[in-house]
Amino acid sequence: MKKSLITLALAAAGLVLAGPALASEDLAKANGCQTCHDANKKKMAPSNKDLAAKHKGKADVDAIVASLKAGKGHPAVKGSDADLKAIVGWMLK
Repeated sequence: MKKSLITLALAAAGLVLAGPALASEDLAKANGCQTCHDANKKKMAPSNKDLAAKHKGKADVDAIVASLKAGKGHPAVKGSDADLKAIVGWMLK
């Protein structure tokens, strides 16, 4: 029983700490974002740096995610809402 509780506690702590780690370049690559976007330079689409500057102080992550999923001004994205929120938050830092 004690071992199960320790395992459960460690798993819960891992989930809490994994949130920021999920919002990474690896997650963006897995969802195809880095095919067109780069962290610092323009590829086929604006860089993360340019997007962050464009949305500075007025970024509504939920609205951006809805727009990405709907394909408004951007090819429709099929990632989960949680993944997309994490990626958008990471890209706009």
